[in-house]
Amino acid sequence: MESGNLLKQNTYTVSGQPFVGRPVAPADTARALVVDDDLQVRRTLCRVLKALGIGPVEAGNGREALLVLEEAGELPLLICDLYMPEMDGLTLLREVLRRYPDTAVLMLTGVAEVTTAVESLQAGAVDYLSKPVLIEEFRARVEKALEKRRLVLENRYLQQSYQERLEANVRELDLKNKEQFLGQVQMAVRMLEKKDIYTRGHSQRVSHYAARTAVMLGFTGGALDQIRLGGDLHDIGKIGTRDAVLNKPGPLTRDEFDEIKKHVVEGEEILEPLRRDQPVVLEIVRSHHERMDGSGFPDGLRGESIPMPARLVCVVDAFDAMTTNRAYRPSRQPAAPWRSSTAVPGSSSIRTWWRRFSGLFPIPPDCPWPPPNFTQ
Repeated sequence: MESGNLLKQNTYTVSGQPFVGRPVAPADTARALVVDDDLQVRRTLCRVLKALGIGPVEAGNGREALLVLEEAGELPLLICDLYMPEMDGLTLLREVLRRYPDTAVLMLTGVAEVTTAVESLQAGAVDYLSKPVLIEEFRARVEKALEKRRLVLENRYLQQSYQERLEANVRELDLKNKEQFLGQVQMAVRMLEKKDIYTRGHSQRVSHYAARTAVMLGFTGGALDQIRLGGDLHDIGKIGTRDAVLNKPGPLTRDEFDEIKKHVVEGEEILEPLRRDQPVVLEIVRSHHERMDGSGFPDGLRGESIPMPARLVCVVDAFDAMTTNRAYRPSRQPAAPWRSSTAVPGSSSIRTWWRRFSGLFPIPPDCPWPPPNFTQ
């Protein structure tokens, strides 16, 4: 390298022989690696690169080039001869693109090496030059290679940016759609309850009771939010039940009860859009009428096979139903639901839950009635 070179050089040793490695270019200077076993060719090309404002880095063959790159890292441009000792240009090309796929590679070939030049293009080189190299043509090919690399990177960035914006917009739209859907469903619940003075406010109370009790049972975060929402929407399927059945003042016939039982499955179907993000809500809606002894509906689940959030909502749902006026009977004191075998999904697990639930709502207006006292 010429003594007037303003770029500091590092000397490496490969196979016992020194070679000129990476010069330290200014931080704001683009860099290129020139790989050729002909020292005179390398020096000439480096002078041209410096004239273009590009910091040159040199290596005498493919192996030396890889050592330089290990220290220097990815460089924007590689200018590489095809035939060199130890590692030829085509092998170096493939290895560099494997490690640094965004490097633009410009190959140098002999006039009679057109087939090999085409092979290098197929392997990923952006262009090739025939030796002897014409300076003006070399400048033009270097600028073209760097411009092509810039366009590729810019296009990739724009695609990634567009994809990220698109995904963000889809997420935002999906969130807005879910919020709109939930708003519509909750409005349907309120309209359903307004049709029946006896169930007015029932879903909101169940949601409140369920969430407060869930906290006592250790639920937090998203699971707690889903229990709260599941309590609010647990009877959404009743929008498909006839008013004559919902408001019947006396006992239901078998067919009428079968119609009522459909509301859990129909409610789950209505809330299907929430399944991916809020599956607990659908579990509650479907299974809040299951019983620990397997006598519930719609699936006849038994014991621990009933999802815990659904068991929890079953407790507070039964409590609110029994301690408020209904078309078919007046409200009961809180002790009555405890004595009623139909009020709870099995007595073994419900006693602990009931104590926790009743302890949260000791006086009106939080709880319709003062809770009973139980002993172990």
